Amino acid sequence: MSQLELLDVSKHYKSGSELVRAVDSVSLTLSAGELVGLYGPSGSGKTTLLLLGAGLLTPDSGRILFDSRDIGRMGNRQRARYRLREVGFVTQSFHLMPRASALDNALIKLPAAGLTLQQARARTTGWLERVGLGARIDYPVERLSMGERQRVAIARALVNEPHLLLADEPTGNLDSSRTREILGLVRDICHERSVPGLLVTHDPEAMSFVDRVYTLRDGRLSDGLHAELAATPS
Repeated sequence: MSQLELLDVSKHYKSGSELVRAVDSVSLTLSAGELVGLYGPSGSGKTTLLLLGAGLLTPDSGRILFDSRDIGRMGNRQRARYRLREVGFVTQSFHLMPRASALDNALIKLPAAGLTLQQARARTTGWLERVGLGARIDYPVERLSMGERQRVAIARALVNEPHLLLADEPTGNLDSSRTREILGLVRDICHERSVPGLLVTHDPEAMSFVDRVYTLRDGRLSDGLHAELAATPS
C-alpha cells in the first residue's frame, strides 16, 4: 500500500532582497487510505507543498519519499512517469480544452498510460458519471458552467486510478450541495482504494471530510485547525 513521506522538507524563494520560506522544515506522512487536510490562508505555502508532493518542484533540502522512492532524486522522465501513472492532481486552474468534449478532456492522460482509446473512453465515462456529469459527457467544455468544468478536472485526476491523490481547492467553484458531494467522493476514493490523499483548502468546513488536519502558516506545519486562522478571511 502506498505512502508519501515528507522529511524535513524546505522550499524557499527570492522575492527581491527577501527570502520567502514557502515550505519551512515540514515533515508529514500520508498513509494509505487516509485523507489529510491542509488548511491555511492564501500565501501560506499550501500549493507549494502540493507541487513538491507531485514532483513538479524539487525541495531545497529534505527528502520526499513515495513508496520509499526519493522523488527529489528522480530524473525528469521518472518524475513525468510518476505524475502520469501514480498521481491524481486536481489543480485550481482547470487547463481544459474549451472546444473538446468533457469526455475527451477527462481521458487525455489514459492513452499515454497504456490504455486503448476504447478502454479509456469506457473508464472515463464511469468517472464522469460518478462526479455527476453523465448527461454532459459529450458537451464541449465551453458550454459547461464553471462548476461543471471543475468536475471534469476532478474526473481527469481520477481516471488513471492514482496511487496518490492531491487536491488544491477542488471545490472552489461549486455550490454547497455539490461541494459536499465532491468532498465525500474524494474521501471515499482514498478509503475505498487505500490511496493516501492531501486536500488543500482555506475553507474550514472542508476539514469535516478529512481524517487528520494540519495548519500551514508562513511555511510551517502544525497539528489541527487553528481557530485564529479559521476566523481569518482568505
